[in-house]
Amino acid sequence: MTPCRVLVTGGNGFVGRAVVEQLLARGDRVRTLVRRDCPDLAALGVELVRGDLRDAQAVSDACTNRDVVFHVAAKSGFWGPYSEYYEPNVRGTQNVLAACRTHRVRRLVFTSSPSVVFDGTDVRGADESLPYPAKPISHYSATKAIAEQAVLAANSDELRTIALRPHLVWGPRDNHMAPRFIAQQRAGKLRRIGKRDYLIDTTYIDDAARAHLLAADALNRNPRAAGRAFFISQGDPRSIWTIINGILAAADLPPVTRSVPLLLGRTAGAVLETVYKALRLKAEPPMTRFVANILTTDHYFNITAAQTELGYEPQVPIDEGLHRLAAWLRELGQNQRRRKRHASPGRR
Repeated sequence: MTPCRVLVTGGNGFVGRAVVEQLLARGDRVRTLVRRDCPDLAALGVELVRGDLRDAQAVSDACTNRDVVFHVAAKSGFWGPYSEYYEPNVRGTQNVLAACRTHRVRRLVFTSSPSVVFDGTDVRGADESLPYPAKPISHYSATKAIAEQAVLAANSDELRTIALRPHLVWGPRDNHMAPRFIAQQRAGKLRRIGKRDYLIDTTYIDDAARAHLLAADALNRNPRAAGRAFFISQGDPRSIWTIINGILAAADLPPVTRSVPLLLGRTAGAVLETVYKALRLKAEPPMTRFVANILTTDHYFNITAAQTELGYEPQVPIDEGLHRLAAWLRELGQNQRRRKRHASPGRR
């Protein structure tokens, strides 16, 4: 296979880094747009372009002489003003689309999210016909939905586009979901909300990255895939607390046993958001409405379209992924202890 000239936005992020590594492994020539120096990526042979998604010229420079663009970078999270999400997620995506047209990039794979169609109620095995909600439940999901629609509307013979919606990506090097639960449990703050076991599906990081490569390849060979969004997951819905407790066990932490009533947990998110906004606190509240909804609903999706049109099949079972996460967390802890010993004053 002839190596592709590839741009990955946010190649130093959790998903972006995994995409970069898989592209390198198959021999592609990789460039990434990042906001800071990344010597570890440079050491792998990745070409670095420093810049911000909001800077149209920087994005344009990064897109020169590229065959395919993976637009992975985004502002994620559950808290903060709308503008902090709109500018990178919407304006940044508009800049990517404009640059792709200017430099005649042929293929664009956009990293979206299932949250673009999540309205806070149960979603059980839904496919891509699920509509965008009239009222998004977070600034992140609202701005990602706008960006996704722009990407899909831009699909043409000149620029073929596709959007992927990987659900709750986790695994080694996770800097969002797993660390959040681990930190809260270590602080004694993690509680179940209600008694019901809500079913969710998740995506192991290696499979999430591989789906991106499959999507780019599908844009070359399968016209039915262009201009569409696809749900991505392990296809193995489990209780949300089975997943969370599995992550905690990987960190050698006990499972969550304490709980709060359903109504109290959901109300707490709304109350805390109101208080934090009134006091103009920048820190994220310990509970938000978005997180409360995630913890108290079924949300799993049908991945048949990705299997049929992209050739996607999950390769890493959840239990194997948890073993890999545990090994990485042990190594991370050992490295941190070594650094502390070397940094301790008075040591010879």
